[in-house]
Amino acid sequence: MLAKRIIPCLDIKGNRVVKGTRFAQLRDAGDPGSLAASYAAQGADELALLDISATGENRGTSLAVVSSVASRAFIPLLAGGGVRTLDDIQALLRAGADKVAINTTAVLNPRLITQAAKRFGSQAVVVAIDARRANLDGQMPGATQRNIACRQAAWQVVIRAGSEPTQLDALWWARMVERLGAGEILLTSMDRDGTRLGYDIALTRTIARAVNIPVIASGGASGSASIIAVLREGRADAALAASIFHYDRALPRVKQELKNAGIRVRT
Repeated sequence: MLAKRIIPCLDIKGNRVVKGTRFAQLRDAGDPGSLAASYAAQGADELALLDISATGENRGTSLAVVSSVASRAFIPLLAGGGVRTLDDIQALLRAGADKVAINTTAVLNPRLITQAAKRFGSQAVVVAIDARRANLDGQMPGATQRNIACRQAAWQVVIRAGSEPTQLDALWWARMVERLGAGEILLTSMDRDGTRLGYDIALTRTIARAVNIPVIASGGASGSASIIAVLREGRADAALAASIFHYDRALPRVKQELKNAGIRVRT
């Protein structure tokens, strides 16, 4: 069994790390370069840097911030926010990212997933899926042509930093992005994001069981117990968290508690 990964998340707005609830009520959490260096020293397996205002401001991820973080933390770096084109992906990789997250544009232009996988390799392409509980009736996009009816959706995909609902069933979309060439899924529960109520185990388990690519669980981390639950019961390959590392618990302590619980983690 592969070791489970623990990934601190740096949500960026205005070149500062911020944290809120469902991307709202933001508060400052520090300098991204300093936090990245600290987390790398503490034994983080990877870092995620997500420019949460990029899409809304119609721009790409801040390359200066990506470069600063990459130069201070010599561990794998996932970067995203406002990614629209192959050139955007290439710029992030050149700035020091190892993987690039695509969210809104992946929904609006699914061909980009395949194009990016062919050019940069599937390992560099992460599709971020923001999902919330919903009850949707009807058919999935393209189902009319295939004469395949959509079941009532349990989780609805939302885009543009969670502000715009779509008609996509998260389970259907997760399977689709794997077929299109994504190498990994970053799955965020918008119902739990920033709440510290624990991950959405049912959502994570549903998606993880349905695909053969790694799933990073995000949204709602409340401490070691919640991480253990999403890795074990939710079958996630990695757990992403922000608030608990920014404000509360040292990463080495969390890793030790996971090891004590029988979760295989890198040391």
